[in-house]
Amino acid sequence: MILNHLTLFLRIVEKGGMSAAGRELGLSPATVSERLAALETYYGATLLTRTTRAISLTDEGRLLVDGARRLLAEAEELQSRIQLGSEKISGPIKLSAPKDFGRHRIVPIIDGFLAEHSQVTVDLNLTDGYVDLIGQGLDFAIRQGVLADSTLRSKLVGENRRVVCAAPVYLEANGIPQSPDDLAQHECIIMRFGQNIDREWPFLVDGQAHKVTVHGRRIVNDGGLVRQWCKEGYGIALKSSRDVEDDLKTGVLVEILKEYSAGHTALQIVYPKSAVQPRRVRMLIERIAGAFKASE
Repeated sequence: MILNHLTLFLRIVEKGGMSAAGRELGLSPATVSERLAALETYYGATLLTRTTRAISLTDEGRLLVDGARRLLAEAEELQSRIQLGSEKISGPIKLSAPKDFGRHRIVPIIDGFLAEHSQVTVDLNLTDGYVDLIGQGLDFAIRQGVLADSTLRSKLVGENRRVVCAAPVYLEANGIPQSPDDLAQHECIIMRFGQNIDREWPFLVDGQAHKVTVHGRRIVNDGGLVRQWCKEGYGIALKSSRDVEDDLKTGVLVEILKEYSAGHTALQIVYPKSAVQPRRVRMLIERIAGAFKASE
């Protein structure tokens, strides 16, 4: 019974409200309120502060979020091993990845994994913006660049280089930039990460870090659309080398300003420090890490 109450509590936190959690679990508002009250009575503490518009976690509630995730993961792992045996895995995996990278590099790995494990389900969140792993109940996320969130653990799975590229038709019509500062005279396709617009592109000039502010009429929060517009000749883009490596090989895109490359960034799998990862999650993480190690 307590495990069911903890499941409901986590769903309330993830969905940001009691009504949404109740709808997803098929529970009436009265039942949700009763079970939450029973959980608070059991622990002898108020877990959520509720107003007419929102809910927020108390200090005790934040502590229970971490503990509940561990308890439920361990209980689910135990049930899976008893019912299926140690060789089989089952249950859901929730992860996040950048849109373009995830669609072209992660989805094929997931497809192969699901083909081998018929009782596993995957909930994939493709987004180029910031993702709150704990708030959204994600098992892990794939991220590129510097890990700024100190509450997460990370597993390095490879390196990633950002390249400046354009379609031959664009370069034929507008010329090829010879230095990073020449980008000021060009149409650039700009990426938005949440509320942040990536207008400052990094380079190395004479061994020194140098940022160039770029401009363009097309700004979008979808890396796949940035690549599409770039291939169609609408401007110059700054992309992950892994996203455009096939386009560069076939000549659909051309890398420019290569001698000014700002180097490599980390490709990482990140997950909450307090998470107890079920075996199915560990297996998918290792599958992804192995795939990128083999491709280097």
